[in-house]
Amino acid sequence: MNNFFVKLIKNPYVLNLLLAVVVACALIYGTLVWLDKYTRHNEAVVVPDVKGLKIEEAAEFFKNNNLRYNVIDSVFSKDVDPGAIVELVPSAGSKVKEGRIVFITVNALTSQMATIPEVEDLSFRQAYALLKARGFEKVEIEYVPGDFKDLAVSVDLRGRTLAKGEHVPLTAPLVLKVSSGDAELPTDSLSNMPVESLDSEEENWF
Repeated sequence: MNNFFVKLIKNPYVLNLLLAVVVACALIYGTLVWLDKYTRHNEAVVVPDVKGLKIEEAAEFFKNNNLRYNVIDSVFSKDVDPGAIVELVPSAGSKVKEGRIVFITVNALTSQMATIPEVEDLSFRQAYALLKARGFEKVEIEYVPGDFKDLAVSVDLRGRTLAKGEHVPLTAPLVLKVSSGDAELPTDSLSNMPVESLDSEEENWF
């Protein structure tokens, strides 16, 4: 029996087959070990809650948790400081593998912009409603001398007349100038008209 095994092992075909099996097993074992290490099997870290922090402040938290980050978008919110983080993907508290990239949305450094529409020769209610529809938050009405009553004349910002299509921050304090219907307007009637009275009438000008 022993002679049989000796002859069998000395057979070059059998020997090559055994070597191939040993090599294959070694390769499979090595691959499994590498995959386990590469994917950090059963190892996880928690995404830190860095909402409200600036990128520079949050970077230390990501580093301490062996995470990477990438800013992919920006939004504008009045409730968060400019440049602060407003959203994380994966969300804060999620368990992820080390080295994972966390995608960040930050609050814009400046407010959103919109273009000034053409308001000349519109009724002041139409012009006011059009500005509000664009998203402008602060719009005051100021009467100026003119031949036609309640006709929009221009949109001003800090004493400067804005051109149609000009980009302006939505939070800018706009003044919608409206014709009084009089060639001359007494000085005491040039005060700004309360905008609140327009809000309840916006739906009626249509």
